[in-house]
Amino acid sequence: MRLVRGRAATPRDDRAATATMLARAGETGEEAFRAWTPHRQVAFGRRDAHEPGYEAACRAARERDYVTVERSVGGRAVAYTGRTVAFAHALPLDDPRRGLTDRYEAGVDGVVVALRELGVDARPGEPAASFCPGDHSVQVTVDGRAGKVAGIAQRVQSGAALVAGCVLVDDRDALVDVLSRVYGALDVPFDSESVGTVADAGGPRDPDPICRALERAFVGDESDPRVRVVSVDALATATGDGTET
Repeated sequence: MRLVRGRAATPRDDRAATATMLARAGETGEEAFRAWTPHRQVAFGRRDAHEPGYEAACRAARERDYVTVERSVGGRAVAYTGRTVAFAHALPLDDPRRGLTDRYEAGVDGVVVALRELGVDARPGEPAASFCPGDHSVQVTVDGRAGKVAGIAQRVQSGAALVAGCVLVDDRDALVDVLSRVYGALDVPFDSESVGTVADAGGPRDPDPICRALERAFVGDESDPRVRVVSVDALATATGDGTET
């Protein structure tokens, strides 16, 4: 298992690092996991890019100092404030036609375990009209209101799968502001009350403990000799056999 840490220099480099994890999982049969805080950005799904209001949604994000990118997995737009956590788990596959649901469920379970370790009463599911709506999400309850704190997506290719997602750590007001504008421009239902954060649910405001908890939930103890910790920069210079140069 390769445990990747750190954020790459640019959003493009970050996406390339995760793509490298997926490709190498298929090539070498070695799992890889990373949990990090992406650059400040709004990541749009492919469906968003075909909406009449897409350009207006991008402008709304840029006016709030978010870089706009289009991602290859997942559904609707997701905002990262610079303190929002993302995670990606690259898994080698013998048969890409099998295990889709199991991998989704394992991803949800991993997030729930990580957040509960941090004292957050997280559970599977999401409220109506959430950001990036999907069947594989994690929610919390704050002041009697359910809020989505995490969503999970999956990409499958020959030889490997990538289970990836985001966890909203803090900055609820900023997230509601940009998501309301973006979803309004896209004319996609969105309820600002559906946004939850780890901090609002009694968890840490610092992303680092959340990253480490996710690593423990998905990977286990980093002192395990089967776990190899590498930096995201080292991953970028890995050779075809997985050796860092």
